[in-house]
Amino acid sequence: MRHSMIRKAVLTVLLLAFAALAVAQTLKGPVSDKPLDEKWAPSKWGANDRAGSANHTKNAANIARALATIKQNKAITIGKYYHREAPAFGPRGWQMSIPGTPTGGPFGKNALIYHDELVTTEIGQIQTQFDGPGHIGVNTSKGPMMYNGVISWDAYEHGAGGRVVGMGPLGVEHPGELGFVCRVVVLDAVAYKKSKGVIPAGAEMLPIPTKPGDPGIVTADDVRGMLQMQGLRDIAPGDCVALHTGQGNSWSNDRYKSMNSAQRKAARDLFDQGEPGFGLSACEYLAARDIALTMLRYVGVRRAALGGAGARLRGALPHGDADPPGHLEPGERRHQVARRQEDPRGTFIWAPLRIIGATGSPGNPMVLY
Repeated sequence: MRHSMIRKAVLTVLLLAFAALAVAQTLKGPVSDKPLDEKWAPSKWGANDRAGSANHTKNAANIARALATIKQNKAITIGKYYHREAPAFGPRGWQMSIPGTPTGGPFGKNALIYHDELVTTEIGQIQTQFDGPGHIGVNTSKGPMMYNGVISWDAYEHGAGGRVVGMGPLGVEHPGELGFVCRVVVLDAVAYKKSKGVIPAGAEMLPIPTKPGDPGIVTADDVRGMLQMQGLRDIAPGDCVALHTGQGNSWSNDRYKSMNSAQRKAARDLFDQGEPGFGLSACEYLAARDIALTMLRYVGVRRAALGGAGARLRGALPHGDADPPGHLEPGERRHQVARRQEDPRGTFIWAPLRIIGATGSPGNPMVLY
């Protein structure tokens, strides 16, 4: 009898422990089951796909269409500087030091010395970056759902002591295997809004939205209007779309090195206020055209993350043009392409670093034109 009672007690403890574990894995806060109800998974690339819209790069016709835009055989890089005083979302930061000064040497008859750098940062989520499939998801009743219906805690790679050391099948190395080669279409929202008289002729950037309908929100109608104004044919599957809102000018590369700390703080403060960008209708418009990715200032829009056509995206901050902002994309890029006066098309080339299990990747993408 005593042994039977002990066994029952042990079983009860184990059941309570499993129940506590289940509770611990239920995230507190808002829950949305849209990914389940609207069947965001499997994606168009198949239930086992891990690369998302990077699959467009496997289409030879897409690459040929992109390369056909190169007319002048010129190239520009479009990445932002990485620096400890650059704007960043929330508590993220970039801290770099040169250890040893120099790190090593001198060695041998040639008295060789060398320098290394030590970087502490959210490596995939700072300055110019690509958001991998493990970065953004939705908290559903089944758990945090990421790209292609994967529940994040089912995906985690665990190391010593159970510590999460990677995103497993959601790691950025999967789109990194393919990279992106696509036609880039640059939409100049600043010029378009000026042409409509909704922002001053001397404005350098769209205003940060404070309410729905503000001119800092770019709608689907605005996208169609920009295409017409710029003489561009409609956006095609596999394209990447860059939106010029002007806000990146506050820390553009041609200014940043000459700015003092007070000016850089002002740029960070502006960054923190919110941002102009695509509203929900524009996001749905782009997703319906099966684009490969978007490029613009940090978190203003999120492309096609969790399934199907992927029209579940974030709008301009702090206000979208139809719904409160969402946050659903594995890919984004900052850009300076709109500063060119030539044809706003070219070939965009980018390959995320193959960081196994990472949520994203830094980099310095290129445009050929």
